[in-house]
Amino acid sequence: MSDKQELKLKEKQAFETPAEQTKPGPVFTPSVDIFETEKAITLLADMPGVKAGELTVDLRDDTLTLAGEVSDSVEIPGEKVLEEYRTGRYYRQFSLSEVIDQEKIDAKLSDGVLRLTLPKVEKATPRRIEVKVG
Repeated sequence: MSDKQELKLKEKQAFETPAEQTKPGPVFTPSVDIFETEKAITLLADMPGVKAGELTVDLRDDTLTLAGEVSDSVEIPGEKVLEEYRTGRYYRQFSLSEVIDQEKIDAKLSDGVLRLTLPKVEKATPRRIEVKVG
């Protein structure tokens, strides 16, 4: 195996929805990384260009919904020669299991990355039971 890794461009994935859209423009699926410990699940969602006021994190019927919008707010004079950054909306949903303490979910947005901390309920947290003699 080579020490060098080939860099590949990852295109934004358009979200396919069976519902009719009420707003024109593309809808993207944000890329996510999910990490799990004994006490919580951490979800990192890439949503570049989305500001806190344009972001909605909604929890309803055990479904966590992430929705955000990024607009093309940069006005530069001249003819556009190349455009790789696409603007539009982000949308993704997750089904939560009963091991998540839904009242304690925490969300932070920093530099285009949404960090959700989903704590586990106490009964779902693994623990060691002390064995007593006698």
